[in-house]
Amino acid sequence: MAWAYLIIAALFECGWAIGLKYTNGFTKIWPSIFTIAAMIVSFQFLSLAMKTIPVGTAYAIWTGIGTVGVAIIGMMLFGESKDIARILCIVLIVAGVIGLKVFSGEHSS
Repeated sequence: MAWAYLIIAALFECGWAIGLKYTNGFTKIWPSIFTIAAMIVSFQFLSLAMKTIPVGTAYAIWTGIGTVGVAIIGMMLFGESKDIARILCIVLIVAGVIGLKVFSGEHSS
């Protein structure tokens, strides 16, 4: 269950990171409320995941999924660069996240 919590936490991390773009420095109320709510949910699920997943592994995977997710969303929503070097770097992050999961030493839950 801890890995499911970690994935949920990472998805909400993507939500709040993208939400920050829309808050206009927390001057827009609804994007700000969404962003803060997503932060709270993300941290709550991350804390649940860290009950059994080692902190270094959980944090690295949380940020890795968030980084990849926000980079892809940025390409889709904001027209950010889609050049091959950037895509290759995203693939390397995904490989690192998978490697951390496979070699974490915690495979149940």
